[in-house]
Amino acid sequence: MNAMAFDGRVEKNSGAISRAVLRWYDRHARELPWRVGPKARRDGARPDPYAVWLSEIMLQQTTVATVAPRYAAYLARWPTVKALAAAPLDDVLGEWAGLGYYARARNLHKCAAAVVNDHGGEFPDTEEVLRALPGVGAYTAAAVAAIAFDRRAVVVDGNIERVVARLFAIETPLPAAKAEIKARADAIWPSRRSGDFAQGLMDLGAGVCRPKSPSCLLCPLADHCAAAKAGIAGELPRKAVRKPKPQRRGAVFALTNGRGEMLFERRAEKGLLGGMFGLPGTEWAADLAEEISVSAPASAPWRKAGEARHTFTHFHLTLDVYSAQAPKGFRRNGNQKWIKPADAKLPTVFDKAMRCALGL
Repeated sequence: MNAMAFDGRVEKNSGAISRAVLRWYDRHARELPWRVGPKARRDGARPDPYAVWLSEIMLQQTTVATVAPRYAAYLARWPTVKALAAAPLDDVLGEWAGLGYYARARNLHKCAAAVVNDHGGEFPDTEEVLRALPGVGAYTAAAVAAIAFDRRAVVVDGNIERVVARLFAIETPLPAAKAEIKARADAIWPSRRSGDFAQGLMDLGAGVCRPKSPSCLLCPLADHCAAAKAGIAGELPRKAVRKPKPQRRGAVFALTNGRGEMLFERRAEKGLLGGMFGLPGTEWAADLAEEISVSAPASAPWRKAGEARHTFTHFHLTLDVYSAQAPKGFRRNGNQKWIKPADAKLPTVFDKAMRCALGL
């Protein structure tokens, strides 16, 4: 039978679908540090919009397992949006080190300030106003509106995307299918318990409707799922063929002093890893064409300590790592800072390079 033949039934049974998801969520909701579960909500507890927003920003492009301890550290250090807004940017960036996508940390700080300065320290409760905040895109605005305020807002993350693509047997490859997936999700989205429905779909995608080997026999939506009935659930959502990531090279310089400190340099605000501290070095390009010594922070007997490799979203990077002792009379510039390696909070790529220089 053609998978698309189930579409009418799915849309007609939108109420049955939402009820099935909510019943399943009431029994199987994950316990997450930023979540107010269904039982707690029934007992009158309500989510803290600050906690919801913080978790959603952290979870972008990052796993729950990675985020959970870092979220706890952030919340312990800055328990309110006012505390985060008042924090020095360097502290916020340092606490973010290792989570990647560092523009999120800068926007986190800007958004906290905007909530305090423009909204009296209270998060707006509608998608439209949330979207106007720094660093808050369509997904985050919908997630905060739904989960924190129970507004009817259609939330589509990677897990929900997969559930909906299979439910409706959408065979258009991603990312071209995103608009259709959002429209289909809208067709089954309930007007009540919007936040629980969103989190229910997230949990369903994470634990049952998994990317590989979905557990269709355990799924509360099996009777409604077009892809399951057509036997193609494991094949969806389809993805456009990706081009191989390009390779880039660069060199970094680990200069140490007699106090056991290493020289770090703040990167430009705009661009990759903007505003973060890292090791001084060359530009990253397809070929390491420029003269290495030109980019070195000092004239010193540099020795190659090894290589550090890291993969970013759009390219693979190999850094040649050089180390040396600071020469007598060396003076750092205003963009540089001596920091003990154990105290340095660095992006992962520079942490790898620092460890390479230290022989770790």
